[in-house]
Amino acid sequence: MSNLDFLKKLKLEVENGGVSYSSKFLAGNGEKMDSFSPVDGKLIGSVYGATQGQYEEVVKKAESAFLEWRKWPAPKRGEVVRQLGEAFRREKHSLGQLVSYEMGKSLQEGLGEVQEIIDICDFAVGLSRQLHGLTMHSERPNHRMYEQYHPLGIVGVISAFNFPVAVWSWNAMLAWICGDVCIWKPSEKTPLCSVACQHIVNEVFVANGVPEGVSGLINGNYKVGEWMTKDERIPLVSATGSTRMGKIVAATVGQRLGRTLLELGGNNSIIVTESADIKMCLPAIVFGAVGTAGQRCTSTRRLIIHESIYDELKQVLVSAYIQLKIGDPLDEANHVGPLIDKDAVELYEMALKKVIQEGGKLLTEAGLKRKGIRQWMLCSSSNCGGKEPL
Repeated sequence: MSNLDFLKKLKLEVENGGVSYSSKFLAGNGEKMDSFSPVDGKLIGSVYGATQGQYEEVVKKAESAFLEWRKWPAPKRGEVVRQLGEAFRREKHSLGQLVSYEMGKSLQEGLGEVQEIIDICDFAVGLSRQLHGLTMHSERPNHRMYEQYHPLGIVGVISAFNFPVAVWSWNAMLAWICGDVCIWKPSEKTPLCSVACQHIVNEVFVANGVPEGVSGLINGNYKVGEWMTKDERIPLVSATGSTRMGKIVAATVGQRLGRTLLELGGNNSIIVTESADIKMCLPAIVFGAVGTAGQRCTSTRRLIIHESIYDELKQVLVSAYIQLKIGDPLDEANHVGPLIDKDAVELYEMALKKVIQEGGKLLTEAGLKRKGIRQWMLCSSSNCGGKEPL
């Protein structure tokens, strides 16, 4: 990867602070996290995680900022979020390139993820003028009752590597227009994306006089997530990750009667009926399975196909998989980028071996070898009543 100008445009350095609650980043005293690109294995940059003392500093700043931010009129908070949407529009291509290079998803997906930030900003701006409450009659003469929503306080956001910027924005933009403040713990596998987003947010917040602490960033390993989930000052924790992780977060936050928003793993299927249009089904099935190299909670894992079209659909899918191009995700001619790291590759290869051991077979191989790693594109089980469920 020769042209990395997008790193400079996003204000990223060789070494970066990973803890911030304002326009400045705190001095890096925590764990140093090196971010290597899964595209070419090269070091993109380093990010320093938070110490427990820095975590306390960010939380206390968020507490004080909430007391002021909640008093801003909701439409005024919405105006700040509108400007955030414009800022992310300006940086869409650079941030999309970073998402692709640091995470490994295709450039089209990286740009699409930044577009999701822009879209949620637009959505949140509209909601900032729709925070309604009901009014109703009282049983007391000459009295009426009304309800009014109040912000919770600090919202903790724990995001995963596969959507390193969009998931944060879905939580943060909605929380901000409601008067909440946010503390973001990103994945340690994609720390530079979080630093880039914080730079963009800080610029808009400073220009609008937003209180320091409304947007907190705390990079670090799993211990930072534990600090957040156990912290009674954080009434709501939104976490994205594995089902195993979600169970731990739910139990920990629930033990202190806190609230959680969880987006976890899935086992998703597509049902193809007898009357289905195969040409229409094909791109949905293929992209559902190979998008983000299958590293999504929404990835297609099973197909349930009517027997009358089974053979036809199988052959169409085999032809489609053979045509997929695997390579540098920043090259728009490629369809599939790399898995996030070596551990993910090992799990993938183990899964393929298990398919064979349990009597399954590979319908086709991509015929592609890179760095000694064979990449199979489609496999199926052969043990299902005479038909092979893809």
